[in-house]
Amino acid sequence: MRAMKTLLVVLVLAALAACGVWYSAGRQAGPQIEIKAPAAVIGQTGDVEVLIRTPHGQLDRLQVQLEQNETRLPVIAFPGSDGAALTRAGEDELRIVRPIGKRTYPKLEAGKARITVTAVRPVLFGYRHVQSSASRDIEVRLTPPALAALSTFHYINQGGSEMVVYRVSPADATSGVRVGNYEYRGYPASAAGVANADPSLHVAFFALLWDQQATTPIGLFARDTVGNEASASFDYRVIPKSFRSSRIQLDDKFLGKVVPGILQSTPAFKVDNPSDLLSSFLRINGDLRRQNGAELEALAAHTAPEVLWRGPFKQLVNSAVEGGFADQRTYVYQGKEVDHQVHLGFDLASTAMTPVAAANRGKVVHAGPFGIYGNCVVIDHGMGLQSLYAHLSSISTSVGSMINEGDVIGRSGSTGLAGGDHLHFTMLLSGHAVTPIDWWSAKWLQDRITRKLQEAQAPATSGASSGTP
Repeated sequence: MRAMKTLLVVLVLAALAACGVWYSAGRQAGPQIEIKAPAAVIGQTGDVEVLIRTPHGQLDRLQVQLEQNETRLPVIAFPGSDGAALTRAGEDELRIVRPIGKRTYPKLEAGKARITVTAVRPVLFGYRHVQSSASRDIEVRLTPPALAALSTFHYINQGGSEMVVYRVSPADATSGVRVGNYEYRGYPASAAGVANADPSLHVAFFALLWDQQATTPIGLFARDTVGNEASASFDYRVIPKSFRSSRIQLDDKFLGKVVPGILQSTPAFKVDNPSDLLSSFLRINGDLRRQNGAELEALAAHTAPEVLWRGPFKQLVNSAVEGGFADQRTYVYQGKEVDHQVHLGFDLASTAMTPVAAANRGKVVHAGPFGIYGNCVVIDHGMGLQSLYAHLSSISTSVGSMINEGDVIGRSGSTGLAGGDHLHFTMLLSGHAVTPIDWWSAKWLQDRITRKLQEAQAPATSGASSGTP
């Protein structure tokens, strides 16, 4: 009898202990939920990013919803097909990123919305579960930026540059000029020297490249941080240009001079057989030329957000033009046409190893070997405008140096794809070559840039221009 009572007491105590364990397990904290994004606003685009902390990354259930009015839009439901959306961010962390803008959920409307997250993790060897929830109120913003051109009389040479003054709101929207498939970023007008300009007033330098047709569409664009976009037209006129054609005679002496030097200074660029000079030259003249073009576009990202140059750019002193901008060059070897490329700059010849001066004020963003250009210096003049000096025999400046117009940056030479001593010079907008003739001209600078900046500084008396001629 006593044994029976003892057993009963043990069973009761065990049951009480089990109840205590069961109760304690249910009192454990649920997963920690951190809604990292969006901070406050979504629009046409936007992502939800959630970080969940749970022991060993164990999770039984996860639900993320986007709620607006009476509509509930499921973003993630786990378990289910959304399991792949969960990624490890650490031993005890899971991360989820999903798009939640209107492009993903067309039913969204402008106004208030809420993100809710519910997560459940196992406890007590999976016999119990604990849950936690988090939410964030956000705004769905679907109004595109306001955008209007202010300047007038835009004349752009094929292969040349232009500038437009415009107003954009909100002022922090990404904006500028779109020319065909290329975008040219705009900058606050105050950074171009317009005194007392309000933040919405912007300027953008843009180009119609040598190989873009006169019918290429040109217009303003703006997009805010949540993907709402706007466009606006402005008056412009394209001045078509014809470019010279020339034939370049190749011989073994020239190939033996340029090919080994370029391969030595560009070790990352490989050819099939370096001793096959013609084949190696064709790879250099084509593939390496295109690679260098992409590298110039990348250099444009290092542009200053304000105008650094002052007045017209200066041509190399006492120089003769030996090669023009956008010359269509056919390369001939032993009587056969073997290649065709476009020469995107001016070849300026003077005395051998003549001092090369900076064409204008700016900051050096490249100084050293540069593929087909040989020893090369690139100077940034701000707002996407840069100048390039190639084939130098020596360089007397360094990256990061501030340069004034007339400062000697090196001496002319015949490095890279150069047959003789000269300076290859070109201007770049957002990394794309444009004719230097515009920038050498004080009249062009006055008509295309200075006038518009002065008019922008005066009290505005007219609205946006629209339409194209």
